[in-house]
Amino acid sequence: MENQIFELQYALDTFYFLVCGALVMWMAAGFAMLEAGLVRSKNTTEILTKNVALFAVACTMYMVCGYSIMYEGGIFLSGILGDGVAGADEPATYAPSADFYFQVVFVATAMSIVSGAVAERMKLWAFLLFAVVMTGVIYPLEGSWTWGGAPVFGMYTLGDLGFSDFAGSGIVHMAGATAALAGVILLGARKGKYGKDGKVNAIPGANLPLATLGTFILWLGWFGFNGGSVLATATVESANAVAVVFMNTNAAAAGGLIAAMIVARIMFGKADLTMALNGALAGLVAITAEPSTPTPLLATIFGAIGGVLVVFSIVTLDKLKIDDPVGAISVHGVVGLLGLLLVPVTNDGSSFSGQIIGALTIFVWVFVASFVVWLVIKTVIGIRVSEEEEYDGVDLSECGMEAYPEFIATAQTR
Repeated sequence: MENQIFELQYALDTFYFLVCGALVMWMAAGFAMLEAGLVRSKNTTEILTKNVALFAVACTMYMVCGYSIMYEGGIFLSGILGDGVAGADEPATYAPSADFYFQVVFVATAMSIVSGAVAERMKLWAFLLFAVVMTGVIYPLEGSWTWGGAPVFGMYTLGDLGFSDFAGSGIVHMAGATAALAGVILLGARKGKYGKDGKVNAIPGANLPLATLGTFILWLGWFGFNGGSVLATATVESANAVAVVFMNTNAAAAGGLIAAMIVARIMFGKADLTMALNGALAGLVAITAEPSTPTPLLATIFGAIGGVLVVFSIVTLDKLKIDDPVGAISVHGVVGLLGLLLVPVTNDGSSFSGQIIGALTIFVWVFVASFVVWLVIKTVIGIRVSEEEEYDGVDLSECGMEAYPEFIATAQTR
């Protein structure tokens, strides 16, 4: 009887893990639609190519070496998918291959954050070369110090210092944004974004319905992102935990959107849709570090704080001439840090000092490593398209096709 119960629990937890992984995989579509909507029409095909290609690169590199780096005895090195989760002392209650699948879609999410920030002026193959290193080495090593439990370069263990990141506000989101920041600094701003007088020129996206659809897809996928991080659902305790995580994830997104809309109305005099969309995503990022312990009201407040912060962050980065077409650095980086700092408010197992040290560890490693990789790529093959290619749109120069050929052809003949 006991064995039958274990088998049933194993089957249910494995199935739940896989379904949540599929939801997180669907976030790749969300990022693709969001970014395609927020770039100009002449750059749509290239940003879509980046998103679908980076997902394939992430899956391959994490299989080849990433998982082995992040969790000692990963599937590539052990070659066996039946010995439990890598690094675990006891057999897992779900299939190890399900764990790999769930982890690999997280890697792809981190890399998806980068694509939007460097949009409209980066070479496609330079971006994909960086994706190889980011998903194969940079992210897995950082993950080994956090979720993998390994000491940071053999010096200290973040878990022992009181660091906690339930589903990845810092480990996934801030890491992706940090890699993006390093690339944006070396890449420079889009032509015409900033005037000589310091004026910030708005460059509207081509398709706000697509951006809105992308946000809703990400909102849906986030239930798998946070809910799957409970790692189980086949007991009363774990099922209740999953329900709380779903509830708080949704509450934070709602709070973030409402707060961002209100702040945008006060600052700009209008209901800014792009700020509202980024507000929802900011709420989701803010709650990701700890969605299991706040009350629904606190989750809403945490999301609202993220929604307020993201508006001011986007405006501030523009003043600093850090050009981020989709606001990824603000949403995932600045608010990712906020999410980490909010954890000790409701989780007694963490500490502010541990959260700060963990955040600094992630930021310094990812930024320095990414900056070096971007610099090498820039020196060897270059990372930015020519001024003429940028003016014509990278769809033609990088992909040889346009996303809206009939529309563009009609517009040019008028």
